[in-house]
Amino acid sequence: MPEGIIAKLRTLFEGDPAVQKVASDPALTAELLLLFRVALTDGKVEKSELATLRNIAEQAFGIEPESFGKVVNYLHDFGYEVTGRQAAALFRRMPFERKKELIEHMTAVGKSDHALDEREIALIRRTIALLNDGAENT
Repeated sequence: MPEGIIAKLRTLFEGDPAVQKVASDPALTAELLLLFRVALTDGKVEKSELATLRNIAEQAFGIEPESFGKVVNYLHDFGYEVTGRQAAALFRRMPFERKKELIEHMTAVGKSDHALDEREIALIRRTIALLNDGAENT
């Protein structure tokens, strides 16, 4: 019981640990921004896309569901400063498996509303091209 109270007080004074994790990891921030851009590309974020984003955040990055909204708010407040090209550029020197995982996550978000929109496909293809631009550097 006291650990729960201490954790809540720590979060109150230090901020949410998941937000701190995202804020201190440019690659994680970039990936989450790219995933949200896929969800927004067709003009609306469906509940199924949001559920997929939440699931990826939890399974791949350890962002608990209760922190997801705070992470989304952080990305909304600070993510406008990062373009899709800049986000993808952070992945150029990443290992192939990490790049593959990014594309798989983007595709999962795009497919989660049961219709991979042409604009979503175009964004994923542009991201692949940007990742391949740096392939000779890996």
